[in-house]
Amino acid sequence: MITDLVDYLNNNLLIAHYCGFDISAPLPSYWTFDRFLKQLDNDVLSSIMKSQVLYLSKQGIVDTSFIGLDSTPIAANTSQNNPKSFLSNKFKPDNQPKADTDCKLGVHTASNQTNEKKYEFYWGYKNHVLVDCISGIPIYELTTTANVHDSTVALDILADTHTFLPITECTFLADKGYDVKNIYNQVQELYQGECIIPLNKRSTQNPKLLPQGNPVCDAGLAMWKDGKFSDNGCTHQKFCCPLKSSKDADCPCHHKNFYNGKKHRGCTKYITIPDDLRLSVDRDSKYFKSNYSLRTERM
Repeated sequence: MITDLVDYLNNNLLIAHYCGFDISAPLPSYWTFDRFLKQLDNDVLSSIMKSQVLYLSKQGIVDTSFIGLDSTPIAANTSQNNPKSFLSNKFKPDNQPKADTDCKLGVHTASNQTNEKKYEFYWGYKNHVLVDCISGIPIYELTTTANVHDSTVALDILADTHTFLPITECTFLADKGYDVKNIYNQVQELYQGECIIPLNKRSTQNPKLLPQGNPVCDAGLAMWKDGKFSDNGCTHQKFCCPLKSSKDADCPCHHKNFYNGKKHRGCTKYITIPDDLRLSVDRDSKYFKSNYSLRTERM
C-alpha cells in the first residue's frame, strides 16, 4: 500500500536517499505517489525492471537455473473487501464494486498450512512474480485481475521472460496450482527444462497399492489386472476382484458389488499409468524434495 511506502521511507531516510529523494526536505506525500502511479505508463516500469534484471544477469547475480513462479492477491480499495462488512451479497459476481470497475472477483487461500483448506473471496487483482530461486530476486512480474487462474498465465510469463533473459535448461518450481500437463510439456519442449511441481490430486482417491503395483480390495486381497483403456490422452489399468471367476468363493467382506451377477461380479479399481511428464515425476524422491525446498525458502 502507498501508506506503507510513505511510512517506510520516512522511517528509513538512508533508503530514501538512495532512491533519489532529497531527505533535507519533506518527502512526497501519499497523494503525490498516488498521482504518480496513475499517470505513469506501466511499460516504463517494465522496461526499467528488464534493464535491471539484465544488468544483474551480466554481473552473475541472477540466472535462470532455478526459477519459481507464484502469485499474491491485491485487494481493491473497495468497501466490499472490508472484513467488517457483513453484507450477504458483497461477493456476488454481478455486484461489481463502484469504486473500482476494473477489478474482478477472486479467491485465495487464507492459510499456508497444507492440511487446512481455508479460502477467502476478494475483489481485486493478482500479482504474478517469477523469481530466481537462488538469489531470491524477482526477474519478471505480471498483474492480472483476480479471476485469472495462475496456471493460465504461466506459459506466457515464461515466454515473455525468455525474450530478454533465456531460460533454456531451467528448473521450473511452482505450487500445485500450476500442476497442469501443458506446463510440463512446454517447459521441456521449448526450453529443455524440467518442472518441480507437487501433484494436485484434484479430489481423486489413491487406492492402497502393493509393492508390485496391484491395489488391495476392501477385503484385503490383491486385485488382478483386467485390461487397459485410454481416456483424454491418459492410459488407465483396470483391476478386478481376484474371486471374480470363482464358482464357489464368497467375498470375505461381503462387498455389495460381489453379488451383481457373474459378468459384473466384484469391485473394480483403476490406476492411471504414468505415460506423460506430469505423472512420471517422482515426488517422493530426495531430488524432488531438495529442489522444491528452494521455492519455499525464497518465495
